[in-house]
Amino acid sequence: MALLRSYVSGRWHVPTAEGAPLHDAVTGEEIARISSAGIDMAAALRHGREVGGPALRELTFHQRAALLKALGSTLREHRDELYALSARTGATKNDSMIDVDGGIGVLLGYASKAKRELPNDTVYVDGAVEPLGRGGTFLGQHIATPLRGVAVQINAFNFPMWGPLEKFAPAFLAGVPSLVKPASQTAYLTEKLVELMIGSGLLPEGSLQLVSGSAGDLLDHLTEQDLVGFTGSASTAQHLRTHQAVVRSSVRFNAEADSLNCSILGPDAVSGTPEFDLFVKQLVTEMTAKAGQKCTAIRRAFVPASLIDEVSEAVSARLGKVVVGNPANPDVRMGALAGLEQREEVRRSLKGLLEASRIVFGDPEHVEVVDADAERGAFLSPVLLRADDPELAQPHEVEAFGPVSTLMPYTDTEHVIRLAARGQGSLVGSVVTADPAFAREVVLGAGAWHGRMLVLDRDDAKESTGHGSPLPALVHGGPGRAGGGEEMGGMRAVLHHMQRTAVQGSPKVLAAITGRWVPGAPRTESDEHPFRKSLAELRVGDSVVAGPRTVTLADVEHFAEFTGDTFYAHMDEEAAKANPFFGGRVAHGYLVVSFAAGLFVSPEPGPVLANYGLDNLRFLTPTFPGDELTVTLTAKQITPREDQDYGEVRWDADLVNQKGESVAKYDVLTLVAKTR
Repeated sequence: MALLRSYVSGRWHVPTAEGAPLHDAVTGEEIARISSAGIDMAAALRHGREVGGPALRELTFHQRAALLKALGSTLREHRDELYALSARTGATKNDSMIDVDGGIGVLLGYASKAKRELPNDTVYVDGAVEPLGRGGTFLGQHIATPLRGVAVQINAFNFPMWGPLEKFAPAFLAGVPSLVKPASQTAYLTEKLVELMIGSGLLPEGSLQLVSGSAGDLLDHLTEQDLVGFTGSASTAQHLRTHQAVVRSSVRFNAEADSLNCSILGPDAVSGTPEFDLFVKQLVTEMTAKAGQKCTAIRRAFVPASLIDEVSEAVSARLGKVVVGNPANPDVRMGALAGLEQREEVRRSLKGLLEASRIVFGDPEHVEVVDADAERGAFLSPVLLRADDPELAQPHEVEAFGPVSTLMPYTDTEHVIRLAARGQGSLVGSVVTADPAFAREVVLGAGAWHGRMLVLDRDDAKESTGHGSPLPALVHGGPGRAGGGEEMGGMRAVLHHMQRTAVQGSPKVLAAITGRWVPGAPRTESDEHPFRKSLAELRVGDSVVAGPRTVTLADVEHFAEFTGDTFYAHMDEEAAKANPFFGGRVAHGYLVVSFAAGLFVSPEPGPVLANYGLDNLRFLTPTFPGDELTVTLTAKQITPREDQDYGEVRWDADLVNQKGESVAKYDVLTLVAKTR
């Protein structure tokens, strides 16, 4: 029988022990054995820190993003073999798409987001410059740099591909290597994933390692620069969080734990409305997708007391059409649980739930299956429970991690908010309603107990990704029982792997550290206009001073007539005098910005390809007819694009009047060719 391999310290490792058997969730046959025997965990972490970390830190954010994109494309070419292995975990084709395509989508999503939101640099500038002295010679700036450790991820069995990738992508972007420790039941799919990733040749050595089997003494060797990301049960999260090394070194620990997520049907969503049907469909989907083995699945379904009979009947009727069996059969809509042990664990949890509820659909001891043996495979019927007294504790405390959900009635909005909170912290809650006022009250009332809340109605249903689908751009995590952590969430997850440091110094020093010009830092003026320089020639601090230009009353009136902006402050002297901010007619703000562009522009064709916008525009001092305007334009930030023959340049624009007062400050954004 095949032994699952690990990939540590730059090579594939075959365990030195026979290992524990792993079984096909559908047929029950043994398909591999798993063990981490013989792995030097301390050496693996050291390899990540000393080899993987430096190699990643040599790359810019955009270079790392390009590797993630290429990696996602490579994995797409191998989807068929990944689907085939996924089916052995009990997953249907749709389930496999969630895991396989969802994981690939995370890589591509982060690659795209990084190019939009991160600089093509190795340092992240966080927030604005903070003036710390009156003279402008002492400033503060927050920056973020990669931690010098390893992101250790300990994953659950239910998503053997998506789970590792949603942790790997932000760590990789941040410049931190990952060590993946998958749950044993489905580790054969994770092993194949890592084999494809390493085999692609895209990843710097040491940036990804795999431990198949027990974690052994892995956590004993953590340092203050390492991180731990855990997905699994709340009890295991609590145990790992209090590990001596985690506590001693204040290791960053992020937990995403199973939770008693809820869905709430609004009082307006009576039978016959689109929202009623959406609620029923969503509940059945969340019960049966991945055989209910999702940390985001709906465990508690709250409905108005007057509607509970109709909802119960509608959900039961829809569940009755779900075909359970071998995922290879195209008619099958729900596959097996991950293993026989998992099925027994669900049955044990059901006994606890039945102390406060009754079964309205399904039989936990028997299920009809297609093209499979119901006992050899880890099959279980979907089970819908009904707890007519929602105040009893069990539905809010016991989770059956399978195709199980409990219907409960509520009386009013305040009541359902209180019931939702009794889950003691959830990854996600959903509200199905066409009433925005009800949605607002529930979201604001229950939001403190939820990491994510979906409001589903007829308007967003077509595009909605659903209750149980975490997305790379949004936080995946939740308070309390859900682990108290946050995964993904766009750049939040990247910054989780970096150290935020406040740097204090002179403008010149801050510009050197951040690679961005800041007010007070040296400027470079020359005979050559900076717009005549290509990206390769341009330097941060290159500057041009242009002006003055006198603003006349005729200019103001012409601009008003030409644009149609005849606001009284520009055209009515008496009304403008009465305005405490002006005291007389003033020039349009966009007129003075237009004049500034006319002053600093170099009109001939050259490296500057386009102006694509302004950022942070503020009008600081009114401009009156007769004022003289001078503009200083300085190259503030230069960002080459890895896959294009041009890059982006951010220019600082400071427009002043004859008194030296700043009339307007803003950033000009241009696209500039890399070479002439």
